[in-house]
Amino acid sequence: MKKWTLFIMLLAMAAVFAACGSKEESKSGAKEQNDTNKQAEEITIKHEYGEAKVKKNPGKVVVFDFGVLDTLDELGIKVTGVPQATIPAYLEKYAGDEYTNVGSLKEPDFEAINELKPDVIFISGRQAELYDQFAEIAPTVYMGVDTNQYLESFEKNMNTIGEIFGKEDQVKAELEEVDNQIAGVKEKAESIDKKALIVLANEGKVSAYGPKSRFGWIHDVLGFKAADENIEVSPHGQGISFEYILETNPDILFVIDRNAAIEEDSEPAKETIENDLVKKTKAYEDGKIIYLDADYWYLSGGGLQSIKAMIKGVEEAY
Repeated sequence: MKKWTLFIMLLAMAAVFAACGSKEESKSGAKEQNDTNKQAEEITIKHEYGEAKVKKNPGKVVVFDFGVLDTLDELGIKVTGVPQATIPAYLEKYAGDEYTNVGSLKEPDFEAINELKPDVIFISGRQAELYDQFAEIAPTVYMGVDTNQYLESFEKNMNTIGEIFGKEDQVKAELEEVDNQIAGVKEKAESIDKKALIVLANEGKVSAYGPKSRFGWIHDVLGFKAADENIEVSPHGQGISFEYILETNPDILFVIDRNAAIEEDSEPAKETIENDLVKKTKAYEDGKIIYLDADYWYLSGGGLQSIKAMIKGVEEAY
């Protein structure tokens, strides 16, 4: 009888230990699963200035590139902080009090950014030299567009945003729309023997941009022949005179008015551009001086909304 009682006690103890072990294994398994899920929710984005580990669907988003901002707006993604000093008119809702002002494009308010404790920060060329300071606060993704391969660079940026926010299918559909739009304009541009010159007007001064430059995708992507193939490639363009415009004598003159983008009461570029010299060009005589929207071209290029509007603006040349 004692042996039988002892046997039952041993069985009971074994059952208890087994149950405890099962619970521990369950807890351990759950922890491992949670760790795996946590890793799965984080993606590594490689970019020109390094790499950033970003949470999928980040909640607090700070944006210093208006092309990225207009893309997030198009995709219906919430934004927390934006530089409100100069916001394109079509994105003016982001100047509202519900968004935190994080400074200007060239002078970020790092204190305000730090207080937000963002999950991700998006920057581009205007903030590139400050990358390390941004990265100390939160994962920072550089979203500048490479002018040497504009379309590929733009599409890469859009797909990156799609991956971060789980909007891959929507981005794919948007890019297909852009590709179709480009194809239509390029077909027209390549079918005519017309040469174009792109200039930026700024307080009475003029700079020219050619292939592979900041605005050069008019040539490289949209297929417009360049009136001058040897324009210096520079972020600020090649300084030119109005005599140069006459000598180059473009069939189409695309004008971007910088002042219109950054100053409310600036003198229209038309008053500077359409002088006695420029009036002798084929572009003026044929009514082919095209004033491109500076909000898109100067402030927010490289976004899903802006690129469609930019292509449409160029199409006015027809």
